[in-house]
Amino acid sequence: MKKTLSRGPHCKVLPLCAGSLLLVSGLVQAAYSPLSVDSPYIFGDWNGLRSQLKDDGVDFQANYTMESASNLAGGYRTATTARYGDQWAFGTTLDLEKLLNWNDTQFQTTITGRDGQDLTSYINDPRTGGLSSVQEVYGRGQTWRLTQLSVNKGFFDHRLEVKAGRVTVGEDFDSFQSKFQNLAFGSGQAGNWRGDRWFNWPVSQWGGRVKYHFTPELFLQVGFYSQTANNYNKGNGFRMDTSPTLGNMVPVELGWQPLLGAEKLPGNYRAGVYYSSVKGDKYASYQDDSYHGDARAYGGYLLLQQQLTAMDGDNTRGLGINAQAVFNDKKTSKTDNYQSIAFTWKGPLAQRPQDEIGIGVGRIHVNSNYGKMQRERNEENAVINYNNATYLPVQHGSEYNYEVYYNALLTNWLALRPNLQYVASLGAVSEVKNAFVGGLSANINF
Repeated sequence: MKKTLSRGPHCKVLPLCAGSLLLVSGLVQAAYSPLSVDSPYIFGDWNGLRSQLKDDGVDFQANYTMESASNLAGGYRTATTARYGDQWAFGTTLDLEKLLNWNDTQFQTTITGRDGQDLTSYINDPRTGGLSSVQEVYGRGQTWRLTQLSVNKGFFDHRLEVKAGRVTVGEDFDSFQSKFQNLAFGSGQAGNWRGDRWFNWPVSQWGGRVKYHFTPELFLQVGFYSQTANNYNKGNGFRMDTSPTLGNMVPVELGWQPLLGAEKLPGNYRAGVYYSSVKGDKYASYQDDSYHGDARAYGGYLLLQQQLTAMDGDNTRGLGINAQAVFNDKKTSKTDNYQSIAFTWKGPLAQRPQDEIGIGVGRIHVNSNYGKMQRERNEENAVINYNNATYLPVQHGSEYNYEVYYNALLTNWLALRPNLQYVASLGAVSEVKNAFVGGLSANINF
């Protein structure tokens, strides 16, 4: 939006005022020119067209994320190797109140494309695979997908919100912003450890949610999502039908997002439960090479996120904490519980106020009934030697993930993030050596 500067009492000399206006105009144009360090987009503001379109209700998003990881020591394959994965995301947000005079209504569409390889499959025993991932951007099929196609409508002065369409569960439930490269520290952890029921980005499904704000900070939301196994398939990224529908998944979440103290330090507190009507095998019922029972899935989660300090009165800088927990049923879930804690320090240096340091540790526990099933399968096959190719490694106890990163905002459109990760008891298989991983990720906004 263009701003008009009026001539005030201090502009008594016309040439001086005109020169000031030209200088300000030149700075604004430079800030939004292509490749400008101050521009939020690498291609700039399209000579002001992009800002004008956003003011008129049309906002474009184009983002590229890459994550690379190298095995520095340990793991199933101890040789040093590196893998590279990436994701493109192209989105459009339409403010339908501005465009069509539909009060408090927004439309969102996003297409994503993933490509590359993941180091995780190399450092874990391939007979079982791992639990977390050292490159969270990898997974769910390296393909193009329709990730969002939804309408969000507000009622009663935005006290009530209704969203519906092709959506991901994690964009609304158990949601927050994270810069960690390891999957164990990001948003939507409830879906990471129950991914056969709870579909996170970029896998979408038909569904939606109803959200009610008791106050601007306190809300309750309920979701309803169709469970269609074909959504996982690599060739079904743009599949729009709902068959075969196996059931439905319903999450319920209570959230509180306060601004605490005189410095208005932001917090994000969420507690939720979910239930899926889709039946799955009961691991405890395994006997004689088959399962003899099934059950529906359910679970719960906690997300506690709070900025603890501000720096020099600036609440965009300072120390923050994030704690997460997930609990799944022991009947049908491979991972029955998870916990993590992470600390972030935003703006650690006065000269780098938008950089960030993060450190986290996470624990992922394997259901004992799942490990019991693996042992029984080995007994049925009369295989007891781990080095035998037909042996099924027993997953017992927990996998532990550690990460430290430094996020450098080099320009307003480019962030570069080196990180170090340590994964202990990979896949909860005791025979696999702990792995030390070096990573590098980047985000570019176009």
